[in-house]
Amino acid sequence: MGRPPVLPVDKKLGLVVRVMSGELTAAEAAREAGVSEQSVSNWRRQFIEGGRNGLAGDGGRHTEEASRIAELAKENAMLKTTIGELYMELRKYSRSTAVRPPQRREGTRPGRLVN
Repeated sequence: MGRPPVLPVDKKLGLVVRVMSGELTAAEAAREAGVSEQSVSNWRRQFIEGGRNGLAGDGGRHTEEASRIAELAKENAMLKTTIGELYMELRKYSRSTAVRPPQRREGTRPGRLVN
């Protein structure tokens, strides 16, 4: 038996709200949606966790994701600073040495490779 198609988020939300309000049991909601009772229970758990994270000020992000984003932002700032410093060094060296056109070697003709 194949996996049933994924339900839209709005349909899942409606079922979870009806289960939490007592209008439906998890088993009734599962039959209505054509999914397992465990799926409805998982949706309910995810809904509650999402609400908890939202109230905690994470903006819906898990704390692991938020800490990873903060770590990447810090690394990004450090890399930008390093690139800026290297750019300034490059400009300093390019100004200090006179840029000379390449010297032509004796006995070579244009278009001929020299080893």
